[in-house]
Amino acid sequence: MRAYAVAVIRETRFGPEIMEYLQRIDGTLAPFSGRFRIHGGPYEPVEGAWSGDLVVIEFPSMEQARGWYESDAYQAIRPLRAGHTEGDLLLVQGVPDDHKGVDLLG
Repeated sequence: MRAYAVAVIRETRFGPEIMEYLQRIDGTLAPFSGRFRIHGGPYEPVEGAWSGDLVVIEFPSMEQARGWYESDAYQAIRPLRAGHTEGDLLLVQGVPDDHKGVDLLG
């Protein structure tokens, strides 16, 4: 079942480190079949307030998402992002294609 790496980024301090991170991240995703689904904006707030950027990367499974995050290749570039952004990153299990809202009730 698909899984996602979701980053809610409140602030990015752009500079050479972030540029290098962006140049190298695709290479870390490929071995785990990771694909960007959302990468920033544009966005349209329709309820509440939003400030920041959202990044969603899809993986075929939670094992592959975890494998990507824990990989030597990603850990090598992680400080380039972590040292220059404020935000949260989480791995989230997806739901089956036939999932319905009511499934949470039962």
